[in-house]
Amino acid sequence: MRSMIQVLKEQRDNFHLIHRLSLYELKSANSNNYLGILWELINPAIQIAIYWFVFGFVQQRPEIEGTPYIFWMLSGIVLWFFIYPSITQGSRSIYARLRMVSRMNFPLSVIPSYVILSMLYPQMLLMGIVIILFQFFGYPISVYYLQIPYFLFGSIIFLFALALITSTISTIVRDFQMLLQSIMRVLLYITPILWSPDRFGEKFIFVMHINPFYYLIEGYRYALLGKGWYIFEHPEITIYFWVIVLLFLLVGSYMHVRFRRHFIDFI
Repeated sequence: MRSMIQVLKEQRDNFHLIHRLSLYELKSANSNNYLGILWELINPAIQIAIYWFVFGFVQQRPEIEGTPYIFWMLSGIVLWFFIYPSITQGSRSIYARLRMVSRMNFPLSVIPSYVILSMLYPQMLLMGIVIILFQFFGYPISVYYLQIPYFLFGSIIFLFALALITSTISTIVRDFQMLLQSIMRVLLYITPILWSPDRFGEKFIFVMHINPFYYLIEGYRYALLGKGWYIFEHPEITIYFWVIVLLFLLVGSYMHVRFRRHFIDFI
C-alpha cells in the first residue's frame, strides 16, 4: 500500500511534466512522416476496413444483436486502438528511455504515464470521428454517452497499473517484450471485438467476463450504440474490474518501487 501511495503521489506532483512529455512523445513519434499525426487515423482506418471485409463481408455477418456489423465492430474496436499501443509501448517505456533519463531528476514512474497519455490524444481524435459518423447512421448522441468518460478513465488507470508491471519485467527480462507482443495479437481475437460471445453460450460468456478488456469494450458499445447503462446493469463485472485494477496497481507499484533503483544495472 505504501508503494502505491508513493507512485500515485509522484503522478500528482509531476502532472504538468507528464503532460508536456506526452505532447513531445506524440510529436517525435510522427516527426519523420510526411503525413504526421494523420497516420494515427490512417492505420486504424485500414485495419477496420480489413476486419470488416474478413469478418463482416466474407463471413456474411450483416448484423450482430440487431446492429449492422460495421457499427457493432467499430463501437468496440475504437478503444482497442488505445489499449494495444498503450500496452506494447508502455511495457518498453522505461528500458527504452533509461539511458536518457538516468541523469535526470524525476521519478521513473512518470515514464509509463506520459507514454500512455501520448496515446490518448489520437484516441480522442478517433473517438470524435466515430461519434460524428454515428450521427449520420442512426446512432445519435444520447444520455448513455456519459459512460464514455468513465470507461476511458477506467482504461487509463488499468493500463497504467499494467504498465508498472510489464515495464518492470521488460527492463529486467528483455524477452518479455516479444512475448507480450505475441499475447496482444492473440488477445485481439479472443476478446469479443470482432465477434459476439453470444454465439458460444452462457458458459463462454462467463469466461469472457474474466477478461478486463471485455468490460471496457462492452461499456463503450453500450454507450455508443445507446444500449443502456452498462455500469448499473452489470454491477458484478464492475466490482470485479475495479478489484483487478486495485490488485494490479498494488502489485505494479510494489514491483516498480522495489526494482527501480536497480534498473540502471540492466542497461
